[in-house]
Amino acid sequence: MTTSKANTGPLQGIRILELGQLIAGPFTTAMLAYFGAEVIKIEAPGIGDPIRRWRSMKGDTSLWWYSIGRNKKSVTVDLRHPDGQAIVRDLAKQCDVLVENFRPGVMEAWQLGPDDLKADNPDLVYTRISGYGQTGPYADKPGFASVCEGISGFRHLNGFPGEAPVRPNLSLGDSIASLHAIIGILMALNARERGLHKGQVVDVALYETMFNMLESVVPEYAEEGIIRQASGTTLTGIVPTNTYRCSDDKYVIIGGNGDSIFKRLMNAIGRDDFAKDPAMSDNAGRVIHQEKIDTAIADWCATHTIQSAIEQLEAVRVPAGPIYNAQDMAEDPHFQARDLFEKVEVNGDTLTIPGMAPKLVGTPGSTQWPGPTLGQHTDEVLSQLLAFNEERITALKEDAVI
Repeated sequence: MTTSKANTGPLQGIRILELGQLIAGPFTTAMLAYFGAEVIKIEAPGIGDPIRRWRSMKGDTSLWWYSIGRNKKSVTVDLRHPDGQAIVRDLAKQCDVLVENFRPGVMEAWQLGPDDLKADNPDLVYTRISGYGQTGPYADKPGFASVCEGISGFRHLNGFPGEAPVRPNLSLGDSIASLHAIIGILMALNARERGLHKGQVVDVALYETMFNMLESVVPEYAEEGIIRQASGTTLTGIVPTNTYRCSDDKYVIIGGNGDSIFKRLMNAIGRDDFAKDPAMSDNAGRVIHQEKIDTAIADWCATHTIQSAIEQLEAVRVPAGPIYNAQDMAEDPHFQARDLFEKVEVNGDTLTIPGMAPKLVGTPGSTQWPGPTLGQHTDEVLSQLLAFNEERITALKEDAVI
C-alpha cells in the first residue's frame, strides 16, 4: 500500500482514539481522518472490525473496509483484558478525541467510561454513538440503524401510501449519526480551543439524528394536528416536484416548485394555460391542482426520451436530472471533474474508493492510505506513544492482549 497524497487537512495535530465497529463510529473517524486527523483504531486481536468481512470481498477483506478504514492506524487490543484496558487508558491520555459506539454501560464496565478517562485527561472530547442515547428509558435497548430509523419518524414518511414503509438500501441512520458526531466533535473542540469548556461528552443517538431531519413534521402536528404521511415520489405540500417516466423507460426528476420556475416549466411542456392560470401562480394553489399538474408533466415526459426532456428543461433553467446507479456515476464527467473517485493501491492492485466532501480549497482532505491490515500499526503506536519496548510488546502478544 502506498501513500497517495500529502496530508494538507485542517485537522492535522488532532489525535483520535476510535473504539468503534461497523458503521456509525468508524465512518465518523474516517471523515475526520480524511481531513487530517490522526486516528488510532482499536480492534480485537485476530478478529478486527466485522466490516472487514461485510459485503463484496477482495481476497479475505471487504472492499468497504478500504474506504471506511482509510488513513487509520490499526492497533489490536483485547478490551476485555485488564492489560488491554490499561493500554487504552494510557493511549487516551495522549488523545484529543475518543469515539465509541458500544451499547451504553459497556465502556463503564471496562473502566473506560468518561469519568475514568477524563480524570487523567480532562481535555478529552469523549464521543458516544448509540441507538437511543446514554440516558432515558430506552438507553439500554439495542439500537440498530434500521430500528432507529423507524422510531425516529423517518420510515413512516418513506414509501407509498397504503404500503409498508420502505427502507433505503443503505444504513442511512448510521451515516447521519456519524455526521452529527462529527459536528459535535468539532463544536466541542472549538469550545475547548476558545476556553469555553474543557473536553466534554458528545452524546449522539441514532434515532435523534434522524428525528433532526424531519423539517416541519413536528410543528405541523403540534399546532395543527397534521400527521404527515408517505407520499411516494412526491413531497407533501410542495408542487410540482416528482419523478416521471420518459419514453425510453428511464425516469427523470423534475423540480418545478418555484413560482417563476413553474411558469417556465409549463411553457416548455406546452401548457401555457397553466403558466397563466392565477389559481396555480403560487405553491398553495398548485397543491390544490397537484393531480392536473403532475398528469400534464407525466404526459409530456412520456413522449420524450430522458435526454430530450432534460435538454429542453435545462434550456429554460428548470431543475431536472436522471436517477443514477453506480455505473452512471462512474461514467459521468462531472463526477470525475469533482474528484469523487480516488485510486489507491492494495497489495499491488489499483482500487477505486469514493472521495469525500466537502471540498476545502485551502486545506483539502485526501486519502493517505486505504484501510490497513489488522494490527498493522500496533507495534508502532505502542512503542512511539507508550514507549513499550520490544520485550513488552512480545509478552503482550504471547498473552493475546494485543
